[in-house]
Amino acid sequence: MQTGDIRPIRVGGLLLPSNVLMAPLAGYTCYPFRMLAYELGAGLCFTEMCSANALKYEDRATNRLLTTTRDEPIRAVQLLGGSPAVMERMAKSAFLADFDIIDINMGCPVPNVFKSGEGSALMQDFKRAAAIIRGCKKSGKVVTVKCRIGIREDELFAAEFARMCEDSGADMITIHGRSRSMMYDGEPHMEEIAHAKAAVSVPVIANGGIFSVEDAVRMMACTGADGIMVARYGLENPFIFSELTGKPSEKTAYRILTDQLELAARYYDETFTLGYMKKLASYMMKKRKGTKRYKERLYRSGSLGELREVIALIFADDKEA
Repeated sequence: MQTGDIRPIRVGGLLLPSNVLMAPLAGYTCYPFRMLAYELGAGLCFTEMCSANALKYEDRATNRLLTTTRDEPIRAVQLLGGSPAVMERMAKSAFLADFDIIDINMGCPVPNVFKSGEGSALMQDFKRAAAIIRGCKKSGKVVTVKCRIGIREDELFAAEFARMCEDSGADMITIHGRSRSMMYDGEPHMEEIAHAKAAVSVPVIANGGIFSVEDAVRMMACTGADGIMVARYGLENPFIFSELTGKPSEKTAYRILTDQLELAARYYDETFTLGYMKKLASYMMKKRKGTKRYKERLYRSGSLGELREVIALIFADDKEA
């Protein structure tokens, strides 16, 4: 992006080091990946989507999503829920005591989430969405919202929804430029993000369809947003954060993966570490020539030792770099 476009950004009482953010991604944005994104220049990273209802019942898998340490520069949790009372209670709870930011998921388009009145379904109910934001603000934490531009493409209302979020106390709004019906495909409606940006005074972050530095530049130029949020492409090419922010990194892809494996093994059990590392390595090997033959072996790896061997084979070309 243009040098002037990359800058620190204030969200509530917090100053983020850059306005390039990493999206919350289920199955990927665990503690090790967030630490990597921060190291490479991301200004803010979020936990995976965490269900307020599951948290209420002290679900073990949900608790694992909240793994963090004091080494994490800014700690942001993404909370999913449809009940204002439950969301407020969880926002104030000891479960989230270590977190600086609560990001409310008002954008997830997945059918079972939508049917339960959570995620993007909240965009159909301004009153309930506003009550959730106000309830979460009572925690005293910085509260942000991630939403879409509407439910269907024939009725887009990003600006109106953003105004409601700001009026209810949201400190930042991230807008995915697709409607709920578009799911994760199709060209983002950048003009809708621009309308929302013009309608509010809190920072607006643009998200959706960013798969290169060029896409990020275009998104900023077309929306006038205060920053951008990278999603799946951050897994395929974590160096995108360095490329956008100019923060230098001497790490190779091989070094990134071995460091990630060590960090994951330190904080999670072997089953979780194997699953996470296989998925991350699979993303990072996508555009590497001649590596497809290793994919089956990667997924068959039954121990961390086997996994290390396959990663060394796949990323042999930059192993010694």
